[in-house]
Amino acid sequence: MRIACVAGARPNYMKVKPVLDALAERGADVVLVHTGQHYDEAMSEVFFADLGLRSPDYHLGAGSGSHATQTSRVMTAFEPLLERLRPDAVVVVGDVNSTLACALVTAKSDALLGHVEAGLRSRDPTMPEEVNRVVTDRISDFLFAPSPDAVANLAAEGCGEDQVHLVGNVMVDTLLANLDRALASDILSRLGLEPGGYGLVTLHRPANVDDEATLDSLLGALAEVSRRCPLVLPAHPRAAQRLGSAGPAHRVRVVPAVGYLDFIALEASARLVLTDSGGVQEETTVLGVPCLTLRDNTERPITVAEGTNQVVGRTPERIVAAACRVIEDPPAGRAPALWDGKAGQRIADVLVSADGTVRPLRLSARSATPQAASI
Repeated sequence: MRIACVAGARPNYMKVKPVLDALAERGADVVLVHTGQHYDEAMSEVFFADLGLRSPDYHLGAGSGSHATQTSRVMTAFEPLLERLRPDAVVVVGDVNSTLACALVTAKSDALLGHVEAGLRSRDPTMPEEVNRVVTDRISDFLFAPSPDAVANLAAEGCGEDQVHLVGNVMVDTLLANLDRALASDILSRLGLEPGGYGLVTLHRPANVDDEATLDSLLGALAEVSRRCPLVLPAHPRAAQRLGSAGPAHRVRVVPAVGYLDFIALEASARLVLTDSGGVQEETTVLGVPCLTLRDNTERPITVAEGTNQVVGRTPERIVAAACRVIEDPPAGRAPALWDGKAGQRIADVLVSADGTVRPLRLSARSATPQAASI
């Protein structure tokens, strides 16, 4: 039995590791494919080292580019590899361009397709990630949902009950497995920070960093927050140049991007976190750290309903008011059900039958309707 697992960007590495490990424990021949969507040391190599993630079996070298360019490069590189490997199943994770590209190629092959983090919806069609999620879910055979709201989304979209599996959150698997190592990091002393004495900021989404007026407005709000609590911002390469030039003028301390363990250490000891990242909303929920999401929506509403997250948008007055409230009166930490470090094992249980073969579906997503002979 052979299963190909695909990763290509920073968030993917944390999500694919528990799945790889659990499938290998069950005796599957697991092939790790790195698409190369994130390829520099700060966004790729340091995460493999921090997570103990094995070297990829294949590297597609897609690199950067527009959405169409990047997606097409991954597709044209992955198709001949898939034909050569002939896996029983392919597992894609998350919502980046690599996820969609490899899902499309797999859907036109004989291999079954599994999507980890299925069913998340922001209801914002302007987000490229939302398009990637919706399309990938529609063509997948196995849909691995992290939370009940994701299950409900998939049911509302007509996905079959045999396709949808509530398995929990693989990001939490990785967080819990590495938390002790992260807490042993010396990143706070290196940056001169005291536990509970600073706020952590991340910004990387195009809607926040590509428009000069929006970024300036956000940094102005962060400057006001910094009067109450010093802020540190590890700069995503996408935003580093813009933030590096604007940050000092707004009293936001911009530092180079950090690895996974160092970042978890910064999260765990922060007074509050302000972010536009989906994964950070989940991590802070499990860590019990107040989180303010600098967006108008979230595809992870469970972090609001059951966690420490608040969606505060981009209006400076709202951001500052919310930050002041949580600094004075932080919310109690709560972790959603099944966010327990065993999601990877549940995914492997679904994929692998007792005899070591890929578990069949009663009704495949792609066999539900007749297929045309040619297009």
